[in-house]
Amino acid sequence: MFKKTLSVLSIATLAVSVAACGSAKDTKTSGGSTAPTDNKQAEANKPKPEFKALIQYGRFDPNAEYTAKYLNEKTGYKTTYDMLPVENFDEKLNLLMANKEPYSFMILNATQYSKLAAAGALEPIDELVNKYGTNMKNVISQASWNGAKMNGKIYGVPHGGTGVVNLGMFVRQDWMDELGLKVPTTRDEFYTVLKTIKEKKNVIPLTGGKAPMVEQIATSFGVTTTWNESNGKVTHMVENPGIKPYLAFMKKLYDEKLIDPEWSINQSNKVIENFTSGKAAMMQNGYYNAPSITTALAKNFPNGKIGILPPVKGDSGKAAAVSTGGITWYTAIPKWAENKEEIIKYLDLKLDKDIFKGLTIGQEGVHHKMENGNYVPILPKFNDDLNNGSGFLTGVDEKNYPIYWQARVRKDPVLTDAYTKIQENAKGSTVIDPLAFAPPIDAIAKNAQKLNKFMEDTFIKYIAGAEPLDNYDKFLAQWKADGGADMIKAANDWYATTKK
Repeated sequence: MFKKTLSVLSIATLAVSVAACGSAKDTKTSGGSTAPTDNKQAEANKPKPEFKALIQYGRFDPNAEYTAKYLNEKTGYKTTYDMLPVENFDEKLNLLMANKEPYSFMILNATQYSKLAAAGALEPIDELVNKYGTNMKNVISQASWNGAKMNGKIYGVPHGGTGVVNLGMFVRQDWMDELGLKVPTTRDEFYTVLKTIKEKKNVIPLTGGKAPMVEQIATSFGVTTTWNESNGKVTHMVENPGIKPYLAFMKKLYDEKLIDPEWSINQSNKVIENFTSGKAAMMQNGYYNAPSITTALAKNFPNGKIGILPPVKGDSGKAAAVSTGGITWYTAIPKWAENKEEIIKYLDLKLDKDIFKGLTIGQEGVHHKMENGNYVPILPKFNDDLNNGSGFLTGVDEKNYPIYWQARVRKDPVLTDAYTKIQENAKGSTVIDPLAFAPPIDAIAKNAQKLNKFMEDTFIKYIAGAEPLDNYDKFLAQWKADGGADMIKAANDWYATTKK
């Protein structure tokens, strides 16, 4: 439920080092282009420049990958790749930037993007995208472009889009059937199911660990994402009017032994162990863990069955499910790169409908096939050629990528079933954090980690009764004083820019 340094080289030093590199108007940064010619054929036949790219770490050789060769063939541009290391990657990136390594483009995380843009190490691409980014402008949403803006300019192609619902309430369906329990659709019905399981099976009805927020319960109180929007203003979860009723409900479950008494100390592996060993009837988990959970349960209970419950309705009469989404990466061009116009043309060409489809799910009849209107992988060819394909993305078709991507969850029938069930349960009720598409915000980056821990530790105390919920106003005041107020102001400052 909770959202997504320049340490070797200072920002100031980096800013000075790139100041003399010129601007997009210099001959070098404009791709060395000559005056326009009427001979379009000659222009088309002109040899295309070769590119060198820096991508994030992966356990594969990018230059030997099927995807790299596919892109070279389909675009006509030859690109070779370097990777950041698995450790000390920021330090390595800083060193590469200080040395002005001749990369054509780089795939950066949010922090890297923010710091390099602030240091003046990245080329603003607004004009280049407007002139050469026809595909980009068609398939990347305005929300994603807004999330790439730093001080009013765009310094990278955002990899954005709405995602999927990851979490579901896993339940021992065989026990539900044994007790004649129907799928609960309201919070009261969910509570009754927990009580019945406790009384009849004498197990932990709901196991969990560490994190105090159980998405399938919290959403029934209107507590969904970390940030919420109302009447043009952004507020944090700690000020959500449903948060205190949620914590009170969780304390009620704790007091009645309907949730795990060791909630505050359980690690994720212990939660799964409780469920698969028969000590607990329910747990919140991700669809991606369904195969391993099913295998572990089958070892202990060969006839055991897993079900996934839908989000339950609360006082509003509506259910809600939290969808992932937002910007995951940025593709940026160093200030000193040559052939910037050609680079944008290449990045745009990768978003051509046919090329992008081939990049993500390969060739029909070879890598995938259509079944009942769905893309299904052909194994093992799909994995052999495309398992590392996401490492070559430099932007996504936000409408079609989620559809293509589903081929990956159809590699295992258990995974497919869990994924499909969770998405069906959430249909028509998904919500997304209003800051999902925000660029890195300094005040949030500075304070979020420590304040999230403060919040989680305090909420666990409320649930376990170690601290009375009557102290909530005191907690909220402390949370704001320790940086929360700065986060809220910065979030609203950014959100206001999206309305202009």
